[in-house]
Parts: sequence; C-alpha cells; structure tokens
Amino acid sequence: MIDLTIHPDVRQRAARRAAERGIRIPTFAELRDPALVPDDVRARLADVGLWDLDPVNLHRITWKNEPVAHGGGFGRVNRLEIPPTLSGVSSRIFVLVGKWFPTGAHKVGAAFGCLVPRLVTGQFDPTSQKAVWPSTGNYCRGGAYDSALLGCESVAILPEGMSRERFEWLESVAGEIIKTPGTEANVKEIFDECARLRASGEDVVIFNQFDEFGNYLWHYTVTGPAIEEVLAEELTDAEAYRGLALATGSAGTIASGDYLKQRHPTSVIAAAEAVQVPTLLQAGYGEHRIEGIGDKHVPWIHNVRNTDLVVGIDDEAAMSVFRLFNEPAGRELLVDRGVPETVVDRLELFGISGAANLLATIKLARWFEMTDRDALVTVATDSADMYRSRLAELDAERGPFTREDAVAAFERYLLGTGTDHVLELTYPERKRIHNLKYFTWVEQQGKSAAELDAQWYDPDYWTRIQAMAEPIDALIGEFNALVADA
Repeated sequence: MIDLTIHPDVRQRAARRAAERGIRIPTFAELRDPALVPDDVRARLADVGLWDLDPVNLHRITWKNEPVAHGGGFGRVNRLEIPPTLSGVSSRIFVLVGKWFPTGAHKVGAAFGCLVPRLVTGQFDPTSQKAVWPSTGNYCRGGAYDSALLGCESVAILPEGMSRERFEWLESVAGEIIKTPGTEANVKEIFDECARLRASGEDVVIFNQFDEFGNYLWHYTVTGPAIEEVLAEELTDAEAYRGLALATGSAGTIASGDYLKQRHPTSVIAAAEAVQVPTLLQAGYGEHRIEGIGDKHVPWIHNVRNTDLVVGIDDEAAMSVFRLFNEPAGRELLVDRGVPETVVDRLELFGISGAANLLATIKLARWFEMTDRDALVTVATDSADMYRSRLAELDAERGPFTREDAVAAFERYLLGTGTDHVLELTYPERKRIHNLKYFTWVEQQGKSAAELDAQWYDPDYWTRIQAMAEPIDALIGEFNALVADA
C-alpha cells in the first residue's frame, strides 16, 4: 500500500521549501484533466519551455500537453494512429506519445506518483534528505527532474550501458550519478546499489519504481483515463476496444490496462518482454538491447493475475524497426509503400521501447485475428531524441542503412510479424509468473510472503490501491494550503 501517515514537522519544512521555490503541487485529478489547472498557472506556462527546470512544469506531467517545445498549453491526448499500410494488420492501433512530457518521456509521471505522497505527508524532507532514483533510464531522469524542481539533492542510479543522451542530460540535473554494471536487464545490480546506500548511513529515501505503488497509481489514474478518452474520440459505434500491449519494465504503465479492463471487461492485457531475456515466458535470463525495460524479475507492482498474454519481442526486430523509422532510406521506403507522409513524419516519436511496444501490439492483433472493427492501444514511452547516438553506433557497426536494409526490416519485422513467442496465460501460468516475485521481493528485498499472497488471493488488494488517488489529492490540497501560508 501507499503509506499516508503524516509527519507534521517534516511536512511543514517541506512546505516552507516549496514556498521558497514558488511550488504548487498539482493533483492527480489535474494531471488527468488539465482543464482543472488554475488560470494563474496556465498564464505562467505561456513563458516556460517544456524541459525548463521551472516548478510550474509539474503541471505538465500530463498526456495533454500542446506538442510544442515552449509555451504550450493543454489540448487533446497526444496520440498517433498506425495505419494498416505500416502495421500489416487491419485493426486500428493507437499509440500514446510520451515525447511531450517534461524530460521527453512519460516516466516523469511515474516519478511524480512515487515522490508526491512522501512529500505531502512529510515522509520525505527535501531540505535534508537525498532522493534516490533507481532505474534503467527514463525513470531516474524524471526523478532527478522532479527533485531539481523541489531544490533537493538527487541520486540517479542506472546501468552504465545506457544511451549517451541519458547521461549527458543527467549530468546537468542530478546531484549524483551512479553507474551500475550492465545494461537494460541488470536490475539486480541497481537494487544492490540501493542496499549499499541504505547501509552507508547517508540520509536517503529510495524511490524504487519497481515496488512503489505510486507508479502503479499514476498510470491507473492518469494514463488509463487518457486512453479511454482517445477511444471515445476515435472509435465509431461499430468499433470496439480490444486491449493493449506494453513492455512491462517497472509494470507501471501496464496498470492502465487494469483501469480499462474494469470498463471493458472483454479487453486483454499483453505484457511484452525481450525474447533474449524471457523472464515471463521461461523464467529465463540474459541480455538484450530494448533500452529502458528492466528484466530478470517480476516487479512487485505488476498485477499479474490481470495479465492475459506474454509477448516476446526479438531485440533485433525492435532495433531494425527503430532504424527503419528514423533513417532516410527507411522513411523513403515507407512513403513508397503507401504509408502517409503525415505518419512517416511523426515516426521519430518512437524510441526503441516504443518500437517494441508496436511490434507487441501487432502480434496481439495477429494472435486474436483481429479485424478493422477492433482497436488496440500501446505507448511510445519516449522518442528517437533519446537514441540518436544509437543510430550513429549502428551505422558505424553495420554500415549505412540502405534501401535493401529498409526493405528487409519492413518486410520481416513489420509485415512479417507473426505469433511466435506468444503465450496466452492460463490460471496456472499466471500463478507461475506471480510466484517469481517471491525470489526477488521476499528473499532479496524483505517483502512479506503474506503480502505476496494478498496480491493474489485478496480481491480488494488492487482496488484499495486504485482508490488512493482521492485521499492523496486531499493531502496535496492540504500541503498547498501550508505552502500558501508559509
């Protein structure tokens, strides 16, 4: 659960710090529906860049930012529809776009969801404590950003093999950067570093996206309704929402599927992972290149009982599609093959994990033989802006991306996507995956087996978490009142 115990003295100090920095914390309700944002805040945003270290940008942690780099207001949910000429399937596929968040990735929302309950209850003191953000990439960037807005010290922990762009930006924002061994799949090493910091005697608070239910809650409360709004605006009466496919990573974004399944009971949730690290498929391990999705464990906040399929994506497929979308030869081919230029011009909105998510969604459509009356949803977590260096590295390693390379990538990995590495989960298969949590979280991280059982057997466990947005919003209102009086 999310602890809402109030520590009055610390909360007062945090409110004074917020007052010094001109901070007003937005509520979950405002991030879900920016029409609720006060007019004076909207006026301030008119002169602020999307990535500026200005506290008013806390109000831009929403899917509804105007897609401009500076001075934007709010509008519709940022989305892109993938046409059949690109996907190779007839079902409608909608992609929520993460680029238009501060930091250029939607993980800043997960960081907000983890930080704010601790801040407004006084469980985190920004005047004296360091905020530690363990991540395989975008989450620690979001956490460092939120910390900078609050004027508190931050520690970003991420694998040393992540893209150069992540480190370059963090160097200007995070107080400290700790590089752990490995790449995307080396989450255990990140957890070990957190344990070292706890034992060091430093006054730190660990905001672990893999076990912090604020991550789950933000996506259930904000991302889920954003998807529902897209469906309401885009679908005709003859069309129906059938499900979503997402790489699990920290299992935050996939919480939006819980929200949607409660409103569309026949919809399905597909959890995607790299076939090179088939944790959910085969309890396996290894290394992969789909940057930003942690593996080799099942996140504590993943509601496995509500997951319907596991979809494996070859990391070569994700990398090839990423190149196809962002190299000139690839984009020229797509236009020649009938993909509208208006779509091709926006394919840079896909990062590497976004390409993997799209491929997983196509697999989902093929598995259930979906038609043009079926709609699916996925997310482009970030954009190509986070991985330009990877394109240069691939060019150096493999040579320029040619017309022949583009044809191969398009035919094999998009039009040729099949139903290999797909597992439709039975009750025992769900239970098997859920039980994998024991080895990471109970044996290694000190969680209780009783709570692990409650996640599976208690029908109210997840709904209690889902109901916490309103109490937290009430605490945010109290905190903002303290800030105004400070």
